[in-house]
Amino acid sequence: MSVLAIDAGTTGVTAVVVTPDGRIEAKGYQEFRQHFPQPGWVEHSPEEIWQATLEATREVLGKVDQSALTAIGITNQRETIVLWDRETLGSPRRAIVWQDRRTADICDRLRDEGHEDRVTELTGLRLDPYFSGTKLTWLAEQEPHTWALVESGRYAVGTVDSYLIARMTRGTWHVTDVSNACRTLLFDLESGDWSDELCELFGVPRDALPELVPNWGEVAPTDPQSFLGLSLPIAGIAGDQQSALFGQTCFEEGESKCTYGTGSFILTNTGSSVVRSDAGLLSTAAWRSPDGAMTYALEGAIFVTGSAVQWLRDGLQIVGSAAETAAIASTVDDTDGVVFVPALTGLGAPHWDPHARGMIIGITRGTTRAHLVRATLEAIAFEVRDVLETLPELRTLRVDGGAAANDLLCQFQADQVGRAVERPEIVETTALGAAFLAGLGTGVWSSTDELRDTWALDRRFEPGGDRAALDVSYARWSDAVERAKGWAQTR
Repeated sequence: MSVLAIDAGTTGVTAVVVTPDGRIEAKGYQEFRQHFPQPGWVEHSPEEIWQATLEATREVLGKVDQSALTAIGITNQRETIVLWDRETLGSPRRAIVWQDRRTADICDRLRDEGHEDRVTELTGLRLDPYFSGTKLTWLAEQEPHTWALVESGRYAVGTVDSYLIARMTRGTWHVTDVSNACRTLLFDLESGDWSDELCELFGVPRDALPELVPNWGEVAPTDPQSFLGLSLPIAGIAGDQQSALFGQTCFEEGESKCTYGTGSFILTNTGSSVVRSDAGLLSTAAWRSPDGAMTYALEGAIFVTGSAVQWLRDGLQIVGSAAETAAIASTVDDTDGVVFVPALTGLGAPHWDPHARGMIIGITRGTTRAHLVRATLEAIAFEVRDVLETLPELRTLRVDGGAAANDLLCQFQADQVGRAVERPEIVETTALGAAFLAGLGTGVWSSTDELRDTWALDRRFEPGGDRAALDVSYARWSDAVERAKGWAQTR
């Protein structure tokens, strides 16, 4: 009675097997390449995502009793757009990733034409390159030969979950859920369905889009010839951040979590109501039950946090691994005035400036790599504080994701936001949420109350430090953010 969960993230694919007591029995992981064809462009090869999925799954299957598996849950990087041939399942081009900024001019054009208010009213989102709709508009305008095959019905359009399900079922199923659909700019948040009006605005044929299914319940069986000999029901689907909200068992209105992944995402459950924000937060669908009941959330989306650490490792090569950043940062008492704004792909919530770019300021002859590493960890905490400053008062903040294992970061976070930070024993809550959804859909767990009982606290970080000094450092950060804004427009 275990569940296989696949977390197709931005830099790699994780596969886990979760037992009925909510424990991760085994784990597999496989990275895939990041492609940067031009400044501000980010792409992934769909075939490389699929091969990473197979490798991660093959690794985890070698560690468990496969006969005990009852269902599969899928969670994925959102907003990334994939095209594939419905017959061959091959992709005509690389996927355009959520971090990609190439559609900034299209967003500006639609905004100048007066469309943003209506788009926000229908979707809860804003006109920003982050979301999928303008990526599809760009494809239609820049690659008309490819787009003609979308319009003819030969090519399917979908997010990464849709693509993986197509591959797992030998092309039989073309589906997605509301948590992914609502990030496309093509989904009406109130009606819970694709919008003909928005499809027309962005020039996307509705027939190319996947069918909407509930977040849990049996959707489709995997094809054993396509997917490692497995014949299991795909019974849980959710975008990564909503999946983490579910994995953190934030089932009640007002409960919140922050996931530290490639970016960081703060979600607050708003129950059955679409709550609008005038402070740069997004209204989004959290999940839809098999009976059709919708749960919504408010979201603060931060584009670059964990990937800033990855940049220190791979781009600057000043750290050997993300795990060593806490030790390096702890060798100095502070950043010695260095501030890092990691707007490497623009700024998300609450600033929303696709033209912002990364900036390191305050460097002197005395600056060392330890100062820069510490400034990177502090930047993550500052970015999260930026979002939390716009939210209603929270007693605690539940954190998860890879960087949540960093004790220094968690303490920075508690100090900056002035409230307790709770880290669960299992920080892989994105994959855990997908497992919970699939298990709920197949009877492994009978209710969300039963799921809540599996949550266990690893460590609680209480806020401390000199409040005045913390506020001064945050004010310095805010000044640096303003300096980084609009940089790409000055070139």
